[in-house]
Amino acid sequence: MKPVSTPDDLRLHWARPAADWHEAAPVGNGRLGAMVFGGVETARIQLNDSTLWSGTPEGPAQALDAVRAAGAGPERFAEIRAAVTAGDHPRAEALVMSFEGDYTQEFLPFADLTMRLEAAEPGSFTGRTLNLDNGVVEEEIRYGARTLRRQTWADRPAGALCVEIAVTDGQVDLALDLGSPLRELHRETGESGILIGVAVPVDGAPLHEEAVAQPLRYADESTSEGPERAGYDPYAALAVRVDTDGDVTARDGGWAVRGMTRALITVASSTAGADFWSRTHTPGQDGRTRAGHRAHAATRAELALAQGAEQLMTEHQWDLRALLGATSLRVGQRGSGTFDVERDLLSGADDALAATVMFQLGRYLLASASRAGAGPPANLQGIWNAELRPPWSSNYTVNINTEMNYWAAEVTGLGDCHLPLFDLLDRAAENGAPVARELYAARGWVTHHNTDMWGWSLPVGGQHGNPSWAFWLMGGAWLVQHVWDRYDFTRDADFLRERGWPLLSGQAAFCLDWLVEGDDGQLDTLPSTSPENLFRSAAGTPASLTRSTTMDMGLIRALFERCLAAADVLAIDDPLCTEIRAALPRLRTPAVTEGGWLQEWATDLPEVDPAHRHMSQLVTVYPLGQIDPDTTPELAAAARTVLDRRGPGAMGWSWAWKIALRARLGDGDIARDLFLEAVRPLSYDPAEHAPVDGSRWGGLLPNLFSSHPPFQIDGNFGFTAALAELVVQSHGETITLLPALPARWAVGQARGLRCRGGLETDLDWQDGTLTSVTVRRISGDGTAPVRLRHGDALVSVRIAAGQEIVLDGKLAPAC
Repeated sequence: MKPVSTPDDLRLHWARPAADWHEAAPVGNGRLGAMVFGGVETARIQLNDSTLWSGTPEGPAQALDAVRAAGAGPERFAEIRAAVTAGDHPRAEALVMSFEGDYTQEFLPFADLTMRLEAAEPGSFTGRTLNLDNGVVEEEIRYGARTLRRQTWADRPAGALCVEIAVTDGQVDLALDLGSPLRELHRETGESGILIGVAVPVDGAPLHEEAVAQPLRYADESTSEGPERAGYDPYAALAVRVDTDGDVTARDGGWAVRGMTRALITVASSTAGADFWSRTHTPGQDGRTRAGHRAHAATRAELALAQGAEQLMTEHQWDLRALLGATSLRVGQRGSGTFDVERDLLSGADDALAATVMFQLGRYLLASASRAGAGPPANLQGIWNAELRPPWSSNYTVNINTEMNYWAAEVTGLGDCHLPLFDLLDRAAENGAPVARELYAARGWVTHHNTDMWGWSLPVGGQHGNPSWAFWLMGGAWLVQHVWDRYDFTRDADFLRERGWPLLSGQAAFCLDWLVEGDDGQLDTLPSTSPENLFRSAAGTPASLTRSTTMDMGLIRALFERCLAAADVLAIDDPLCTEIRAALPRLRTPAVTEGGWLQEWATDLPEVDPAHRHMSQLVTVYPLGQIDPDTTPELAAAARTVLDRRGPGAMGWSWAWKIALRARLGDGDIARDLFLEAVRPLSYDPAEHAPVDGSRWGGLLPNLFSSHPPFQIDGNFGFTAALAELVVQSHGETITLLPALPARWAVGQARGLRCRGGLETDLDWQDGTLTSVTVRRISGDGTAPVRLRHGDALVSVRIAAGQEIVLDGKLAPAC
């Protein structure tokens, strides 16, 4: 077994095996995710497949039929608008709830692979390490003079999870077991390994937000193999294959080997969900039969096994290192090495090191959870989940959480990891078009607060979800901002034409039809909510529905402007653009309350919770960039006052947003204070799902997963984006260097941070001052000048395609 780490790698170390799931180490290849527990006598690997969701492709359309049959539609929507206008909040909210379908489907756990080791003497565990540069978990166990080394990784080129075990100076015995929390329909064991087939629930939607205990519903309640289903057949198979040099036996559904010195284990899957997902790209492709799924999983595992450990590891490292090595950020002096998670990171002893680690951890997790062509995008838990009833169904919550998952994608060199999000948008737009037409008599497409792998587009809530979050129609308007960002960073006009324009224009058509003229001639969204906050009505009671929240207006303005920019790039002469140009000047602009903070609603309404974790009106600051200290100083000051009122801690994703907002406003030292809070350890048992002290603050779990609480991965991704924002910002053709560097982070370097316009930057700083910067053009034609700004220094340069410039800390040409 060859060493797979290099001296320049960044590694996380735990001295003990994981006692529970929140201590395990994550690996993933975009399709298969695994949590590696490690251990001596027994070691667990919990397995997920990103395409394993409850539900069926027909679910969204069936739900729309159900709410239409219950009376939801344009006529009732007109009644809602009349009730909101009249200030009759109870009636408006009751009517709105009739538009709510069930909750979305769930991302499900797949299986557990259990390894049991036996030797003549007791084993001593020397620790486990996760390498954030190559995605390999390494363990070492000593049995007297013998040493066992185990390496686990999720191999993208091979499409398999791989485990290599090697023993020096002796032999051990190994037993394997494979089990699933889902309904097992088929099991095969033999000398080559184990294979199972499971039924996937056709309905996992909770009855209401708190009801998480009701059983999952299967299509066929029998436990036998049963007949093949017509149409979508909810079935999945998982195969484990082993190559070893010992004496193998297979009986009672398990697998064992005696006297081995080496073993290579590969795991591969095949699911009906993956067939559905691939059909979004290959229309008319038939799904596999159940026997076909079992054969496909077995073949993939066998093909991986045939490559051998050395070739698998070589190709895996070539794949992942090429992706992760494109960008790096080092804060402080230490950017590589092995660091004990408990002693070096969760202790708070070195926040600069914590920044370096959290930046790379977020990139590693995104590269592990979201790969082009592998499956759906990263959900609320990435691709890692062990619960049959995960919090919030481990779905896509699109009023910030899904968007935050991808804030870091382009700027940190993971643009290819961004692509699965657009696959989901294609599905949401397909299902959202009939929802827009039949519920709101609108063109285009709409997505509300949640979606799932099937592209759910209705409001959720089961007719009792609070409209402050359930009846929010702007999910699509926010998600398509990522379409423009993808183009803006890459200048890929083919992507913009083929994938981007249909999504942008469809969402713009919906928003044009949704807007109504107010008494003053301006255009309103009606009804409108500000996720997920409430205001006090004239009667003093909490209410959610009003008109033209600041968030609505900011998202629609950005959407319209980006549609016009896209049409200009693509030389499209679309009548829709004429409508957009007429509507833009009539959109309401942000306002400031009498108290001096940026207004959340169209009028100065009292908040029910002034310290609410959501800061929805500040979408105008980050990520939309409509408010900043240079061009809109009064509004920037009002945005800063919102943050002051909201206060510091909340939960992982809210901290991440606050750090990014402070970075955009130039408040680097406050951003660092927030980061110090966010990376403290969670102070209670995450299985309890409630803090012992009654607070709502989250923190980091023992494996550095971010917590809402409970675990939610958007915080990890958000920290990476926010840390990048402290170091480099790009808007239009201007790149700002060290715009919000905290004073205590006086030393560091960045490599390969991407900037809008098809640019990439390297920079170094010492004593809080920029010492050098390199800017290179990686895409685009280079005809437009690029402005570089650092402090009071501002230069304009031209960088041709494939060229770079090197400047000193004063932005003068370097010698």
